[in-house]
Amino acid sequence: MTDLFEKSIQTLELPKVLERLAEQAVTEEGKERCLALRPLTDADDVQRALDETSAAVQMTALRGSPSLSGVKPVAPSLQRAHMGGALNTRELLDIAAVLRAARSAKEYGEGEGDRAKTCIDHLFRSLTANRFLEEKITGSILGEDEIADAASPELASIRRHIRATASKVRDILNKLISSNQAKYLQEAIITQRNDRFVVPVKSEHKNDVPGLVHDVSSSGSTFFIEPMGVVKANNELKELQSREEKEIERILAELSADCAQFGEDIAQDYRLLIFLDVIFAKAQLSYRMRACAPKIAEKGLYLRKARHPLLDPDKAVANDLMLGEDFDTLVITGPNTGGKTVTLKTIGLLTLMAQCGLHIPVGDDSRVRVFDRVLADVGDEQSIAQSLSTFSSHMVNIVGILKEADDRTLILFDELGAGTDPIEGAALAAAVIDSAREMGALVAATTHYAELKVYAMTTPGVENASCEFNVDSLAPTYRLLIGIPGKSNAFAISERLGLPKSIIQKAAARIDAENVRFEDVLTQLDEQRHQMEKEKEAAAKLRREMEETAKASREYKAQLEAQRAKAVEKAQAEARAILDEARDTAEQTFRELNEMRRRQRKEEDWQRVNDERSALLHSLNQAEGKLGQRPQEPAPPPTRPARAGDTVELVKMGTQATVLSVNKDGSLQLQAGILKISAKQDEVRVVEGETQKAAKKVVQRAEHKLRAMGASPEVDLRGMTADEAIGALDLFLDSAVLGKLNEVRIIHGKGTGAVRRAVREHLKRSRYIKSFRPGRYGEGEDGVTIAELR
Repeated sequence: MTDLFEKSIQTLELPKVLERLAEQAVTEEGKERCLALRPLTDADDVQRALDETSAAVQMTALRGSPSLSGVKPVAPSLQRAHMGGALNTRELLDIAAVLRAARSAKEYGEGEGDRAKTCIDHLFRSLTANRFLEEKITGSILGEDEIADAASPELASIRRHIRATASKVRDILNKLISSNQAKYLQEAIITQRNDRFVVPVKSEHKNDVPGLVHDVSSSGSTFFIEPMGVVKANNELKELQSREEKEIERILAELSADCAQFGEDIAQDYRLLIFLDVIFAKAQLSYRMRACAPKIAEKGLYLRKARHPLLDPDKAVANDLMLGEDFDTLVITGPNTGGKTVTLKTIGLLTLMAQCGLHIPVGDDSRVRVFDRVLADVGDEQSIAQSLSTFSSHMVNIVGILKEADDRTLILFDELGAGTDPIEGAALAAAVIDSAREMGALVAATTHYAELKVYAMTTPGVENASCEFNVDSLAPTYRLLIGIPGKSNAFAISERLGLPKSIIQKAAARIDAENVRFEDVLTQLDEQRHQMEKEKEAAAKLRREMEETAKASREYKAQLEAQRAKAVEKAQAEARAILDEARDTAEQTFRELNEMRRRQRKEEDWQRVNDERSALLHSLNQAEGKLGQRPQEPAPPPTRPARAGDTVELVKMGTQATVLSVNKDGSLQLQAGILKISAKQDEVRVVEGETQKAAKKVVQRAEHKLRAMGASPEVDLRGMTADEAIGALDLFLDSAVLGKLNEVRIIHGKGTGAVRRAVREHLKRSRYIKSFRPGRYGEGEDGVTIAELR
């Protein structure tokens, strides 16, 4: 990165954005890396960085940010442990904090397995998260100055002995305090000197309490004496404390060796956590700036509703900025404090931010191009120290910019050509822009010169733009108008401020006619623009109203259709219920009539009842046919292959059955009520669990109903007399018609042939029967009759 590029980065205020980014980071090194970010110059790298930020934004929206608190640099500690050094408690606790953060981050990355995969998932998967070492450290070290008793059995044993010995010493000294020797004590207390238990003795009685003197008060009135009775116990206590220190040193050395053993994994975890900290800091900044990820374009940039990231998002004016697609140079004109420089900086700063992998405050569908350099000459460059005027300082920058410019450079010129003679400055500015364009660079420049407005209007690839100014309020609106040159408002502003009209007229007379005509054209253009904007706003309002009306109409139509469908469905359901009730009533009535007929044995009554029954059932079937098919339930999901003993549902029939066996070809032998049928695996679905229990109840109800109705595809009349067989046949045909069977099998046997003849004669007269035939080979031959129902 060249010095000029770095200077431009400072000029465009990227470091201020990075400071805001660093505020979102949790770790110290993460903050440092945020401040050190610099634009990437490879389009693939930029896209990867933007995708990482987008992934973090997505994850933050779902679960918040991962917990990275307490992560501190551990590389020096790991290096010392690797060389055999023993780490102190603070260093070990820092390593444990890294392991804890790694474990937490890994769990965070593995959470919600059904969420969409992101490009940073591999970072979470790469974390080692050594929970064993983490818990070993935290279980052994309670704080910087405290080792847990549970750190080792030896330490626990030593500390038990220390407590017991200390208690023994106190008991001896307490007896001394409560004895006759208490009068020799300055105070009836037990204290310590040089880690040994002592009592404070009055100086005049120092010889009355035999023992070792460990200290004397500053006034000399108190001697701190260790009575001879506790010397041995204090010695033992001192020895135990020495053993405790050695055991603590051993524990720390052991933990340090463990850290050295897993040093590479811990260091890798730390690096990944810092990387994740920076990525999620970018995500947090994206939320605070109300930003989004731009697309990477090859040709130019288009920033829709762009805002300067350092301005208050509630007050900053959003503008559409474009460069490099339809034109490669943008010349921005307008009054001072009108927002020209802010617009220029916005273009440069948003480009740099995107190349750093940051989301930018723009609207959706915005595009940026990746540049090798963004070079800017912005602001007052006057240098007293170098004896350079404003013009000279600008020119030094411009010379440097033109030396580095190429077709992968974005150049930003602020007040190009200012600080010198207007005519020469304008000519020089146009020449500089031409030179930069010849090198293939994209250029955005601000100016006051009217000559550059004409240059932009007459040069292909160069476009005018202006910052709008409200003459009535004497304030800029900060709106950028691309395609319209800025109009000079000096006379209008002066008149509004109270300058005499005569002076303004004298000033106008000094302007040549060409400039006057040019300003008049700009005035007309500005008026036309205002008129077009009003018409555009009115058209947009009308379009919105039409869209709302159309939406309301669609919703009302959908509501009416839903109500109509609901009413039709309800009416059909009620009609079917009435028909079902009529079928049940008819069935019961015909059963009673058949029973009466058998008792009375009157052929003419039987024929009349049979005709009426056929007519009634035919009418009911026609009525139900007009209602259309019954509503079908949605297709059930596929299940596992059925096995013997399973309860299954025949998908097309909606009937439940039990699997008796599975044939060699995979087909199933089923028992559905009193029926035995065959089916393929894809024609059934297995009913499991609670559903199976419910299905068994359905099967039982179905069996009961089938038995009650006799709705079987076959009837066995063998062993009956002719009259009994005809009665049973009538009941069977009734149930077959109610069950909507197409074909039935009547078993009458061969025997004398009396039942067979009676059955076939009866079938000839039955209005239920469309046709009938004797059974074929394999069907029972002449011992059965196959009948087709109407």
